[in-house]
Amino acid sequence: MAELFTAKYVLLWVLALSASLFLPVRQLIWVLYVRRAERDGSETSDEERLALRKRAGMTAALLCFVFSYFYMNHLFRGP
Repeated sequence: MAELFTAKYVLLWVLALSASLFLPVRQLIWVLYVRRAERDGSETSDEERLALRKRAGMTAALLCFVFSYFYMNHLFRGP
């Protein structure tokens, strides 16, 4: 079990952290997108909200993966 916490499995931990961060980050980004769209224009339709949700999902996936990669590399680098 202790072997799982070595640099050998850093990609596993990157994927695990990315997956756990994805949903809250996507929701946060989506809310920010919808608020900005409503502030700049009128009411957003369901189709616009769906498009914004897909866009937020792609942004969140990329952001979470990059953050997780750098965080885990820093964590497993050691002293």
